Amino acid sequence: MATALKPIGHDERLTIVDHLDELRSRLIVCAVTLGIAFAVCFWQNGTLLDVLNQPLKDSTPTVQHSQGNGRLAQVAAAQAEVQRGFAATARAFAALATAPNLTASQRAAVAAAAAQAASAARALPKTIPPRVPITTGVGEPFTVTLTIAAYFALLFSLPILLYQAYAFVLPAFSPRERRLALPMMLMVPVLFLVGVAFGYFLVLPPAISFLQNFNDTNFDVLIQAKDYYRFSVLALLSTGLVFQLPVGLLALNAVGIVSAHQLRASWRYAIVAIAVIAAIMPGVDPVTTVILMVPLLGLYLLSILLLTIADRRRGSRGDTDAFAFHSDDDFEES
Repeated sequence: MATALKPIGHDERLTIVDHLDELRSRLIVCAVTLGIAFAVCFWQNGTLLDVLNQPLKDSTPTVQHSQGNGRLAQVAAAQAEVQRGFAATARAFAALATAPNLTASQRAAVAAAAAQAASAARALPKTIPPRVPITTGVGEPFTVTLTIAAYFALLFSLPILLYQAYAFVLPAFSPRERRLALPMMLMVPVLFLVGVAFGYFLVLPPAISFLQNFNDTNFDVLIQAKDYYRFSVLALLSTGLVFQLPVGLLALNAVGIVSAHQLRASWRYAIVAIAVIAAIMPGVDPVTTVILMVPLLGLYLLSILLLTIADRRRGSRGDTDAFAFHSDDDFEES
């Protein structure tokens, strides 16, 4: 198990049994990490579900900010009218209670009616209840909660899982190759988390608001929990993966397939490709497509900068392929 805590040196010689033992140890570490993360996420499942439900809640019209003529907006408007009616009734009863020609018992009855109307007006909620997903199966609340806890456990365990994978394949790299692989391995979780955060704060809210409120006068807009969470998780994973664009281009550059000059020369085609990628992402509305295109274009420009630096360093060393073996000794060592 100690081998799972640190990578093996490039010059160490291990048998097949030793490699399998190392792999087993690292898989055990990954399984334990996932188990602990899943237990914590299931313990805090209510908080995690609230996090995923927030974009849906934000799309709920309120009495003060009812948007459009959808059914939820109509409910909010009707609710406001009922509240105003109760308030007016309470004021009318209060005025009637001060009439001079009423007996004491009549005055008390009118005052009680005024108090009851005022209490009913105060009891009405100021806004309609926020949207939450619905469930249609007997065991769906439990199974959906397990699924969401598993997704978040995988997300929180990602750094340790990537480290174990990196430490297992690291001995195959020479010191020169390791200097190139380490920055890319570090970029993967960082870019993925940035992509997930971008998707949650800037992609999901407008996408859900547009899709849920589109043509809502002709539909009773209800959303099943399973479908909503699948859409949300797929959107977040997709944004996290597309943010790996610089890593992918750096890897292609390292093996000599793509260069910075090619990226600069193909920027028109890159814009079209980025637009297509943004269009097929979850959330097919034009607003979400434009929002997604902006960071992708920025990542493409960042990739050009990184590939330019890599090409210059490779040119100063006279290398043609960063991962090529230049002698039989290098091949035998690897």
